[in-house]
Amino acid sequence: MVDNIPEHIAIIMDGNGRWAEKRGIPRFAGHKEGVSTVVSIVKTAIKYKVRVLTLYAFSTENWKRPKPEVDFILKLPKEFLNIYLPELKANHVRIGAIGDMEKLPFHTREALQYAIDSTKENDGLQMNFALNYGGRDEILHAVKAMATDLNDGKISIDKVDNKQFSKYLYTTDLPEPDLLIRTGGEKRLSNFLLWQLAYTEFWFTDVLWPDFSEKEFLRALEDYGKRKRRYGGVDELNEAILS
Repeated sequence: MVDNIPEHIAIIMDGNGRWAEKRGIPRFAGHKEGVSTVVSIVKTAIKYKVRVLTLYAFSTENWKRPKPEVDFILKLPKEFLNIYLPELKANHVRIGAIGDMEKLPFHTREALQYAIDSTKENDGLQMNFALNYGGRDEILHAVKAMATDLNDGKISIDKVDNKQFSKYLYTTDLPEPDLLIRTGGEKRLSNFLLWQLAYTEFWFTDVLWPDFSEKEFLRALEDYGKRKRRYGGVDELNEAILS
């Protein structure tokens, strides 16, 4: 039994390439295997009634990788959706995407848009792909959009606060993540959801993404369930002591 399930879980899916290199096989095989893990983790998220799952699939920095690897990675969303979209629909999953979609290949955008349109009425898990996403780029985009609205008189400078600014982010309709999971052993955000993760609980594991199992996912959920989130305040025990 897992108590206190996070409403929104964000995952940095790290370690596909290293998983393949450890086995002496091409990095492409690691990315391919990583798709199978996505399927498993989505099913687990549905099982435990997670409301939102956001997966960091391709960052604005990933364009620096060798072109054949980039091309392969950006074909995976279409392949994943072609195979699993019927099952996702049957489980009432709603597909979303965050990032600068315009710079993605047409086949990637087309597959994503079809999935978004065909699942928009679903009321189950909200599954978001972060593609061509960068936290700094997102904030700059939001600042420019808000500045335009200020100049056009659509909003007043007196009304600008955290809530107002958040409306200009890609995640405008989403709750902020309760839990961030990063696989692969690294302990950094890598330009992911920099604004949204201000009070998120972090959970890191050395397990590479293709090996990230339901058991490992449950370890993260159980650890989260033991934490007290104070958002800069104090818990009831400390408050009693201080008073």
